[in-house]
Amino acid sequence: MTGSDAASPAPTAPDTVKILVAGGFGVGKTTLVGSVSEIAPLRTEEPLTTAGLGVDDLAGVEEKRATTVALDFGRITMGRDLVLYLFGTPGQQRFWFMWNDLAIGALGAVVLVDVRRPRSSFAAIDFFERRGIPFVVGVNGFFGEHPYPAEDVREALALPEDVRVLLCDARERESCRDVLIALVDQLIASAAGDSAGRRTAP
Repeated sequence: MTGSDAASPAPTAPDTVKILVAGGFGVGKTTLVGSVSEIAPLRTEEPLTTAGLGVDDLAGVEEKRATTVALDFGRITMGRDLVLYLFGTPGQQRFWFMWNDLAIGALGAVVLVDVRRPRSSFAAIDFFERRGIPFVVGVNGFFGEHPYPAEDVREALALPEDVRVLLCDARERESCRDVLIALVDQLIASAAGDSAGRRTAP
C-alpha cells in the first residue's frame, strides 16, 4: 500500500432525503415523478371504472383514465452526496388516509397545483402546514401554458412569502429538477437557521 493510498479517505455513502410529491387528483404527480426519476419509477396506477362514478370528482380532468391508488416512487441524485427519494401521494380523497404514513420521515414536499382547479391542492397545502413540513409549490403548466404569474398564484392560494412558488412543466425533467433544487435550497436554509438559533440561545 502506497502512502497516497493510505491517506485517501474512505468513500462515504450519500445522504438520502425523503420528499413527498402531493396535490389534488390529476395535477401531474405521477408525471413529475416519472419525468425526473433516474430509475424506472414504481407506479400503482389502476384504471378508473364505473365503480368510482359519484365518488371521484373528475371535474376538469374528464379525460383521465387511470389513478394512483397507493403511491409513486422514484429517485434522483443531486450532486455527489445527496439522493432524493420521491414519494408521490394518491390524489383522490378516498385514498388520503395514506398520506399520514407516507409523510413519516419526509423532510419536505412539492405541492403541485393546476391553476384550472386550484381548490384541488388546498388539502395538500393544509396538510403540510399543519404538520410543519416545509414545502414548495410547483404550478404545473398543462399544455405548456402558464396563464398566471407565480405571484398571482401565491395570492390566490394565500401562501406566505417564505413558501416558494415556481412555474413548471411536469413532463420536463429539467423543469421538475429545478423545483426539487428549490426545495432542497429551502431545506438547507431552514436547517442553517435552526442551527444558528441553537447557537445563540441562552
